[in-house]
Amino acid sequence: MKNRVVGMCVLTSALALSSLLVGCNREVSDTKSSSVSDDGTVKSKEKTVTQTPEGTVTKTEESKSTTSTNKP
Repeated sequence: MKNRVVGMCVLTSALALSSLLVGCNREVSDTKSSSVSDDGTVKSKEKTVTQTPEGTVTKTEESKSTTSTNKP
């Protein structure tokens, strides 16, 4: 019975410690830009750079284009 309690305490401590060491991704930079052309088309771009606690850098780039349906 005593070994079971000690084992549960060790397991709980290991789980708590591992969750503290993992951490979260850190956002290094975030750039957003948009432009409107003469025909009413809106173009937007978003670039995000994140870094994991281990040091891996990830770059994400997203582009959107929206065309206006209200033409004079």
